Amino acid sequence: MSRSTNSLEQAVDLILQQVQGDIVMAIPLGIGKPNPLVNALYRRIAAQADRRLKIFTALSLEKPSGASELEAHFLAPLVERVFADYPDMDYVKALRSRSLPAHIEVHEFFMKTGDYLGNEPAQQGFVCTNYSFAVRDMMSHGVNLIMQAVATREAADGSTELSLSCNPDLSFDLLERMQAQDRPIMAVAMVNRELPFMPGHAIVPAGLFDLVLDGPGCSHALFAPPNASINWADYAIGLHAASLVQDGGTLQIGIGSLGDAIAQALIVRDRQSEAYQQILSSLCHGELTGRDTGAFAEGLYGCSEMFVNGFMRLIDAGLIRRRVFADLSLQNLATAGRLGERPDATVLQALLEMGRIASPLRPQDLDFLVEYGIFKTGVRLTPQGLALGERVFSHDVSQPEAIAAIAQDLLGERWLKTTLMHGGFFLGPRDFYQRLRDMPADLLDQIDMTRIGFINELHDDAIGSQALKRAQRVKARLINTAMKVTLLGAASSDGMESGQMVSGVGGQYNFVAMAHALPDARSILMLRSTHDNKDGLRSNIVWSYANCTIPRHLRDVVITEYGVAELRGCTDAECIKRLLVIADSRFQATLIAEAKAHGKLEADYQLPEWASHNSPDMLREKLRPWRNEGVLPDFPFGTDLNEDELVIVRALKKLKHASHHPVELVGMILRSLRGEHPVPQAYLERLGLADAKSFKDLFVRRLFASNL
Repeated sequence: MSRSTNSLEQAVDLILQQVQGDIVMAIPLGIGKPNPLVNALYRRIAAQADRRLKIFTALSLEKPSGASELEAHFLAPLVERVFADYPDMDYVKALRSRSLPAHIEVHEFFMKTGDYLGNEPAQQGFVCTNYSFAVRDMMSHGVNLIMQAVATREAADGSTELSLSCNPDLSFDLLERMQAQDRPIMAVAMVNRELPFMPGHAIVPAGLFDLVLDGPGCSHALFAPPNASINWADYAIGLHAASLVQDGGTLQIGIGSLGDAIAQALIVRDRQSEAYQQILSSLCHGELTGRDTGAFAEGLYGCSEMFVNGFMRLIDAGLIRRRVFADLSLQNLATAGRLGERPDATVLQALLEMGRIASPLRPQDLDFLVEYGIFKTGVRLTPQGLALGERVFSHDVSQPEAIAAIAQDLLGERWLKTTLMHGGFFLGPRDFYQRLRDMPADLLDQIDMTRIGFINELHDDAIGSQALKRAQRVKARLINTAMKVTLLGAASSDGMESGQMVSGVGGQYNFVAMAHALPDARSILMLRSTHDNKDGLRSNIVWSYANCTIPRHLRDVVITEYGVAELRGCTDAECIKRLLVIADSRFQATLIAEAKAHGKLEADYQLPEWASHNSPDMLREKLRPWRNEGVLPDFPFGTDLNEDELVIVRALKKLKHASHHPVELVGMILRSLRGEHPVPQAYLERLGLADAKSFKDLFVRRLFASNL
């Protein structure tokens, strides 16, 4: 039986009593962390050096604070409005400031992107592992405590139900494997009433947790990153990617502006097919061979380790509507197009032909038919046959007259236990969480948050067999983001050549490998062709790169804003040529020279003329009409920023970009000296510049004004 408490401090007392010696604690990635409880335990152990604490987790989230005084002034009201009472974690602040106590360690297997570059303790404590191997690797370090935030609701019988909500990804597997090996582990749940209650495989079995904490200080706002604006390059990438998604297929995408760009492009393709074809044709130089540009008749099924806002928008737009079944026979019938929108008599005949049910029906057959909604709830099997209320029907479904009677009175109104979206964890803006809270039960039941092994691995049979997963994941398009791609097709998505980790491999390798294991799937890696920072403009398509996330033998499809490179089965020379034509033209000559110097490209190779104009200006010219018409808006799914904040953000972005580029900064300064530019007083107050007196503040104020 689970113990319960309503006190954070009492929960810590109980943990310290039950877990003797050093504590090796696992907490979920993202928003599944029980922040107040983690902080209470951290503070207690930080004050007593005789107990060591190791924390294993990923994606530790912290409210934004700004890299400069100007950004901090701007962000303060926004953070208060959007993040409300979300509590930052003490160990995150200590790790960032390099002030962790000597007896406390933090080990992450996926970092918040770019946040820990140059941070020695974080870089040294990083655990490089696939997402689906994380449980194994935590166990190898001797994990003996798991703590997680959970959602709660009152069940139909009046009892209290718990759900792992946003993070059923690893916890069930960890606890089951520890139990199977007879290894002690304490499991603690903290109820956060802001978490949406997710049904299905996220529901917690009774007694799973040793301790349940539900009381003051536990519930708090969820970390809710606002939607990012979608720039020209991201829209172009999304438009290309959307043309590779097949109707009736399976979709995986990620978070951020690229994921949103794909979702918006798919919606445009479905609802404005003619406009979509025109946009894509301009981006593809009129060549659309091999691209899909029509509306979705069958719809898509979502299967992604991360359930993001883009998927929610596709569900609401009706594009994610291809249901999958947890039964292989039903799934095979669905894949063959033999199941309608609701159960009908033909499914009984098909199941009988397949041997999935027998005639006369057996008790296990009836249970199956009721479980999936083929029969109404309440149908029972008697010695005389099927019964509903006082009426009795023949259970010999091999007879046409019996089938006709069943079709008239016993068939269910809708399919049960079907899924439109499988996810391992979720994270999104505020309206994403609210949509989950408000969603009708019959739709929410079709969003199944489940174990990461089910999502990321074909061979993990904890939930569903490999045969079932293969049947569900037809025509899969598994779309991920990379930072660098070499001309020979290898990709770096998680770290730098120096060994510094930017994020982590997560499940990317698994999805790429899965695309090669499924007969009609494709792995799609997206990247912007260049990046621009204090070191200047650099190409993201390179000859070679020391860090490798995806090896070249798994090369498949690569997309930049300038097009699609199909690399599967290509020779090395052809792979190079196909990547060259989607590279930024400012770097193509250098890349060609390197490939030739290494003997991988024929000496007389010439870049096609049509591919020699890949530039941001060209891209803007092609997309501007569609942005102006509202087909490709900056924020297709809304934003938490108000109009004034959007104006300020644009000006601050220009300032930040110029600070890394001396020539641009000089030009900005010269423009600012041509006269005073009027600035709304509210903007100056927001940035702490209303009473500027120092030379620095007056100078920044003038630059800001010129950028409005």
